Amino acid sequence: MSEEIWKGRYLYCIINSGAELFFDNIGIEDNEVYTIPHKDIAAVVHSCEAKPYETKDNEKVKEWILAHNYVIDHATKKFGTVLPFSFDAIIRGNDDAVKDWLGGSYEKLKGELERVENKAEYSVQIFCDHEKLKEMLMSTDQEEKMEKMSKGAAYLLQKRFELKVKDVISAGISKLASEFGSRIREQVEESKVEENTLQVPEKYKDKKLIVRLSCLVHEDKVEKLGEVLDEINKRDGFAVRFTGPWAPFSFVELKEI
Repeated sequence: MSEEIWKGRYLYCIINSGAELFFDNIGIEDNEVYTIPHKDIAAVVHSCEAKPYETKDNEKVKEWILAHNYVIDHATKKFGTVLPFSFDAIIRGNDDAVKDWLGGSYEKLKGELERVENKAEYSVQIFCDHEKLKEMLMSTDQEEKMEKMSKGAAYLLQKRFELKVKDVISAGISKLASEFGSRIREQVEESKVEENTLQVPEKYKDKKLIVRLSCLVHEDKVEKLGEVLDEINKRDGFAVRFTGPWAPFSFVELKEI
């Protein structure tokens, strides 16, 4: 296909290498992926039209995103930590346009690569069984009191008790989140409250979410973080979901294209 049609370059990530390589047809829609270098960094791209990838087919969107992430994972395995772009980042123009952008953004990109070197993103979610949480936080003599009351008085006390339960559990969750968050942050470089809580596996759906963090973790501290989370996971009623490693999507910003 002629260069006239390929008016853009789809950006996957920035690597800490000036290598000029071709990765075969592993990109979105089986496009050939390759690098465009500048000094000692390079953009991982494929040629495309200078317009977003759009469709009303949700399955097709999932397919595109999987391919996008696959290329980033492939680059990470080959070159170490990369600066990943979100889906659908496109530079208008040919390879020279990308080289110009790399040249103008070089200092920032190189600095970001150095900042996240040997680090990866992990997701930490800590859940607790609702009844166990209630048991830990509430007084155990409430039922005995209600048994000695008339039905009307017991009903009113029960309603007040239910409101109290909500307040106590809310305060208890905040306290636990602070405790667990503090222990986690001792082992990570950076952390952020995780924004996407929609894709929680079914086995956690009936539990209270205590902590949800995206963490940037140096490779030397992953084992220690795992030990801390294992201790929490062994506590009665608690469950920890620890996933990764991924490219540090939550900790780099590539908005200047």
